[in-house]
Amino acid sequence: MMPVKSCIIERVDNMISVIASVRIKADRVSQFIEIIKSNVPEVRKEKGCIEYSPAVDVDSGLPVQKLDKNVVTIVEKWESVEALRAHLKAPHMLAYREKVKDIVEDLSVKVLQGV
Repeated sequence: MMPVKSCIIERVDNMISVIASVRIKADRVSQFIEIIKSNVPEVRKEKGCIEYSPAVDVDSGLPVQKLDKNVVTIVEKWESVEALRAHLKAPHMLAYREKVKDIVEDLSVKVLQGV
């Protein structure tokens, strides 16, 4: 039997999680992924960034799952709301938004704090 690994993440007091769901025009998903992946290293260098990971749906076979091939979800963790606000004003984020403005159809953001 394989040993079970435990995953323990030490939580920063004010840490927040962000789930950003970006709906992309159907024929532009690959282009969006290329743009966001090129921006990830800059975001991860930002003060207060704990995690920043874009992801796409994978078919799990779970009946409750709603697959959407035109949505890219960005899973983020930040030390604080202030760090998130600074992230939104960072020069590379302003440039990123300019690059994707014509290929993003919609954006939904959840900002969460653990209980």
